[in-house]
Amino acid sequence: MNHKLRFVDLELEQIKQNNLYRKLRYGKLNQGHIIINGKKLLNLCSNDYLGIPVTKIQIKQMQSSSRLISGNDEIYKILENKLAKHKSQQTSLIYPTGYMANLGTITAIAKKGDLILSDELNHASIIESCKLSGAKISIYKHNDVDDLNGKLKQKCKNRFIVTEGVFSMDGDFSKLKEIIEIAEKSKAITILDDAHGDFVVGIDGKGTANYFNVAKKIDLYISSLSKGLGSFGGYVSSQSNVRDLCINKSKSFIYTSALPSFLVEYSLKRFESNREKHRKKLQSNTKLLGKGLREIGYQIDSKSHIIPIIIGAEKTAMDFGGFLFKRGIFVQPIRYPTVSKNKARLRLSVTAWLSEKDINSALSIFEQAAKKFKI
Repeated sequence: MNHKLRFVDLELEQIKQNNLYRKLRYGKLNQGHIIINGKKLLNLCSNDYLGIPVTKIQIKQMQSSSRLISGNDEIYKILENKLAKHKSQQTSLIYPTGYMANLGTITAIAKKGDLILSDELNHASIIESCKLSGAKISIYKHNDVDDLNGKLKQKCKNRFIVTEGVFSMDGDFSKLKEIIEIAEKSKAITILDDAHGDFVVGIDGKGTANYFNVAKKIDLYISSLSKGLGSFGGYVSSQSNVRDLCINKSKSFIYTSALPSFLVEYSLKRFESNREKHRKKLQSNTKLLGKGLREIGYQIDSKSHIIPIIIGAEKTAMDFGGFLFKRGIFVQPIRYPTVSKNKARLRLSVTAWLSEKDINSALSIFEQAAKKFKI
């Protein structure tokens, strides 16, 4: 043991005492289930919302280079053009992950002297990106357009409003129509992270802005290929000059290896699949699970495929998750700092992988849990 690192043990012990300790669980995915230590569980943690069947991809050669060197395979152009059309934008740029897309885009476009208005429940990748941009950050209350409007009146060069489309922990929708109206009056630039709405909501899964009929009024989209599409990677869609700026200034694009081309091909195949069939299945599953939980007595406000069950205390949330695990349901408790202290929850992610039988079986176990934990 290296005694110089003794402070690490002390910090870990503090995390454990606060019921915030995390550890990795190794498992093997099997469509709507996951196998952990030989135990088959219903998987209610997956972000593979559409559950599009896996397509076999032949791995020929890894690029092993950044896209600006020799890693820019021709298949990037095909998918980026389709994603731009999907978002009603001029162009798109693919990043290795959604986190890196946020990090690279926001830090490239916003700078010192600018003002960023960010929803208080925005994802950690947005929060970190805003900090690194050098711009002044003003956090407005969650989905509070009056608070947003008041904080926009500060002096600055450029104004940016950043929000998620579907919020990842509460499953609620951003008030995009109202935000767009405010942005147009104040000449603010709108940045929408639509990771959890993309490919899932709106006509043909075009996303949250399409769902609210304001798609053409969003200035810059940032999204994920690893959630609704069930592949891997992230992307930004906007005007051509934004793409050019990202290529020239975005550190998380310039200084990293390209996303392997076989993953881009995988995303393309899923994009071109019959996504609508899977979207309808997802919608049906979401209604069935939400309705069933409400009938049991759970307070469910979410209208999306992300259904949080707010527990409160971190220890209770861990016990709740353990109770479900023993009975064949895999739901990871979400705790601080992902959510506020004493707002721990079970975050259910509905997917099209689930059958009606799966959901009814799960509801029976959730009913047992409600009685045990007096939810």
